[in-house]
Amino acid sequence: MRTRRPPVPVYLWLTGVSAACYALAFTLNLVYQVEVIGLSPLQLVLVGTVLEASVFVGEVPTGIVADVYSRRLSILIGLVLVGAGLALCAVPSFAAVLAGQVLWGVGYTFTSGAQQAWITDEIGTEHVASVFVRATQLRMAGTIAGIVLAGALGLLWIGLPIVVGGAGFVVLAAVLAFVMPEHGFTPVRSADRTTWATMAAQFRAGLALARRRRVVRALMLVSLIGGLASEAFDRLWVVHVLDIGLPPLLGVSDEVVWFAAIGLAGTLLSLVVSLVVNLVFPRTLAALHPARLLAALTLVEVVAVAAFALTGRFWLALAMLWLRSAVQVVVEPVSEAWMNRNVSSDVRATVLSFEGQLNAIGQVGGGPALGAVGSAVSVRAALLGSALTLLPAAGVLATTRTDPPPQ
Repeated sequence: MRTRRPPVPVYLWLTGVSAACYALAFTLNLVYQVEVIGLSPLQLVLVGTVLEASVFVGEVPTGIVADVYSRRLSILIGLVLVGAGLALCAVPSFAAVLAGQVLWGVGYTFTSGAQQAWITDEIGTEHVASVFVRATQLRMAGTIAGIVLAGALGLLWIGLPIVVGGAGFVVLAAVLAFVMPEHGFTPVRSADRTTWATMAAQFRAGLALARRRRVVRALMLVSLIGGLASEAFDRLWVVHVLDIGLPPLLGVSDEVVWFAAIGLAGTLLSLVVSLVVNLVFPRTLAALHPARLLAALTLVEVVAVAAFALTGRFWLALAMLWLRSAVQVVVEPVSEAWMNRNVSSDVRATVLSFEGQLNAIGQVGGGPALGAVGSAVSVRAALLGSALTLLPAAGVLATTRTDPPPQ
């Protein structure tokens, strides 16, 4: 028997529990792939490439489900697929991990955008902003709880948090099937539905706007460069830390304890940096043309990645890893605000979608190349290549001139 609940508490629980399950599954995921499955640097990067390709290809057909049939149905399907995909990643086989990435990637596209669209439909645009703020807070709390639980479960078996995280998504879907309402959904007209044709139209519209506006062109190029550089680092930093060696932590040198601690400390540090920077430098972050700020921060990120790659000292490596994360926390909202100020409302969604697609294309294209360097030369060389690949982004930002306000 179904017992529908008010939409806001359901959305908040969906957000918090999903964040906890993701943290459970991913805190030790790379360690598991390296230590238990024994994936090579190239294989590690190919896992991420398969994921990005699955997300990219799945965005259109899964968007049709959310637009045509039901936001609620799309979310439930997505949660089950994500859970199954994550659980499959705990099977100690490269083929199983690849299959798990496909399931998880497609499942993510079912939930991506559908959750926000569902709660907006249910409570209206005038009430949704405060709900998103509360959801962000719960997402952070869920992430912290998931990291701590992953460390505890990982001491029993390093793959256990991955399995529990995947199972958590399936259980969440089962609960939502009984309590999640849907009263505000109105199917989109056929002419407005997302199709492959509209994806092509988005591509053309994004290119046309980029040709007209310097800021948009620069930020799209930076997004592509960021994708080219990031995939290898995101997949190989764990290997480099393990190569350096883990010192005892409170008398324990177990990688489970260490990587749970690294994830927890990084999350807390990023949160503190975000709060402090927004409190102390609000005008700087809200600058109408923050090109120099973003260029400087990008240079700091390049230095952090390069220093991380070159150092053989554990604590310096962690400091550079956390510095990179802190810089990204500051850069993201500034860059997003700058882009939105330079795009007119009638094409904003199209341009932002295109920017995300360029980043995914960069990850698919750059990841395997740097992963091959990691396997053929060394992980250190691949990480240094990631830093060098990102360096042109600072130049692009530093030389970007302002545009007149969009009409």
